[in-house]
Amino acid sequence: MAKKASSKEPATFSLLTDFDIHLFKSGKHYRLYEKLGSHVITAGGKKGVYFAVWAPNAKAVSVIGNFNSWNNAEHKLNPRWDESGIWEAFFPGLGKGEIYKYAIHSNTGDYLEKADPFAMYAEVAPKTASIVWETNYKWKDANWLKERKNSIGKPKPYSVYEIHFGSWRRKVEEGNRSLTYLEMASELVDYIKETGFTHVEFLPVMEHPFFGSWGYQVTGYFAPSSRYGSPEEFMQLVDALHEAEIGVILDWVPSHFPGDDHGLYRFDGTHLYEHADPRKGFHPDWKSYIFNYGRKEVKSFLISNAVYWIDKYHIDGLRVDAVASMLYLDYSRKAGEWEPNQYGGRENLESIEFLKELNEVVYGDFPDAITIAEESTAWPGVSRPTYLGGLGFGQKWMMGWMHDTLHFFQEDSINRKYHMNEITFSIMYAFTENFMLPLSHDEVVHGKGPIIGRMTGDEWRRFANLRLLYTYMYTHPGTKLLFMGCEFAQTSEWKHDLSLDWHLLQYDLHKGILNLFKDLNALYKAEPALYQFGFEARGFEWIDYSDRENSVMVYLRKAEAKEDQLLVVCNFTPEVRQHYRIGVGIRGYWKEIFNSDNVRYGGSGLLNQGQIATSPVKYHGRDYSISLSLPPLGISVFKLEKEVGEFELGS
Repeated sequence: MAKKASSKEPATFSLLTDFDIHLFKSGKHYRLYEKLGSHVITAGGKKGVYFAVWAPNAKAVSVIGNFNSWNNAEHKLNPRWDESGIWEAFFPGLGKGEIYKYAIHSNTGDYLEKADPFAMYAEVAPKTASIVWETNYKWKDANWLKERKNSIGKPKPYSVYEIHFGSWRRKVEEGNRSLTYLEMASELVDYIKETGFTHVEFLPVMEHPFFGSWGYQVTGYFAPSSRYGSPEEFMQLVDALHEAEIGVILDWVPSHFPGDDHGLYRFDGTHLYEHADPRKGFHPDWKSYIFNYGRKEVKSFLISNAVYWIDKYHIDGLRVDAVASMLYLDYSRKAGEWEPNQYGGRENLESIEFLKELNEVVYGDFPDAITIAEESTAWPGVSRPTYLGGLGFGQKWMMGWMHDTLHFFQEDSINRKYHMNEITFSIMYAFTENFMLPLSHDEVVHGKGPIIGRMTGDEWRRFANLRLLYTYMYTHPGTKLLFMGCEFAQTSEWKHDLSLDWHLLQYDLHKGILNLFKDLNALYKAEPALYQFGFEARGFEWIDYSDRENSVMVYLRKAEAKEDQLLVVCNFTPEVRQHYRIGVGIRGYWKEIFNSDNVRYGGSGLLNQGQIATSPVKYHGRDYSISLSLPPLGISVFKLEKEVGEFELGS
């Protein structure tokens, strides 16, 4: 701890200029973390800490902590003269590591002790104070950032491994504790390199008091959770991932926050950050509070927070949680529990403008980063630029694909011929947005069970169906996201306070699913047809979606180069189909490059070996065709190995 402050009286000093105040009050200050909060600085030849906090309805504010025995009569802040509502002071003698809160006497008569909304570090829960901090981390990811910048606008494979930090792996022998940032910098990095995912996505790592919220009830928006280590140690984890050429996405929650006494709720005794009208300011599903997106200062706070993680922590992207709840005034509300907008509609106009500005700022400052919307409705243009009327996100979760696909796989194979529209329908709208295909944490909680539990049949069929599902996901247009544990067929529902069931990897079927993912990620990276036009109709072509009786569908994935196109054949039944004819438009030799029934994955090993020559038999409206063996509950992927002329074949 820093030594006791030499003076309880604030020195005259401010980090805020008149222009800062203008930007803040107009909702346009996007680097507010450089001004508000606590900052270790030298002023007047003395080293100390400058504090600044927004509390416009306070009549007195002071800093309390161990350094003054939590006495609110000392270390008082001064209100600024410009009616910004900001209180500030510089105290020489204080330094990094001081534990503190703001003591706020409100005009409402309340006395509140609040954590710093801009604190970069916090005490380990259940303690709730902020910690004065400064980071001097020396980054080593210059090559990663350079490549990220150089790849702007270029198509690339994007497979995301979604992780809840506290339950990926736990040290059972040490009281079932979670891994630290530094332990993850070794173990997680090695695992992602082994499995081949291109990115990791962390469920919210921002400070949250209740571990059971999975991080979605945030109180410290600018602080990585101290449960796992210091801010520098989290930076080291990001750095290690980048050095291993693995991108990092953070789950970000601008939709709501909890009502904990030390948090943002009624911060200065009034509804400062949240909307005062409970029809707009209280979330009935999560019993939490909704930001007032129409308040300029709140907008500066939130957009600054998004920028902060990309700027200071080199984060590659933000997955924005619960966007649908932000777009609609009647979201999860009954009649009479919401108020229409000025035009009589249900759209939340203030939130819409906030989301647009958020994306404009992020992409304006960091065009090589990405924002991803979790949006579960048919709102148009979520991932379209704002200048075209969209919300401006880079990608959107394809929730319809997820629901339809999981429902289809829950059907017994004998009935699937009656449900083929569920598995083909997604292509009807697949290119209306930049879609990411998610099998996320939401699909393995609240009694839904694990993904393998949704598969039908005996053990062999369930694992075959799972291999089929995952291979279909990787050959379908769009980027990919998978929640931890699904990559080795976790058999129990996810529990946030337990480790994943890593012991399952001693069994061949589970090991086979992990091998499948290693090879799927390798295939995805190696074949341009799987990602080059992942958001465009020209990257996909149906060959046949009408064979409902056999529950078979066939399609092409296409790239710029004709020779890179892939033929994908899906058999959604356990029946082996020999001599199954498929029309192709190119005369030559095809080779099977992937088969989900491979024994390496736990399958029966029904493969199409060697070169498969086309025949001059017209089929599926094409001039040539090939005859294949379709594995049970399997997907085969073929690539044109050699295109030949009219007289070359068989000569």
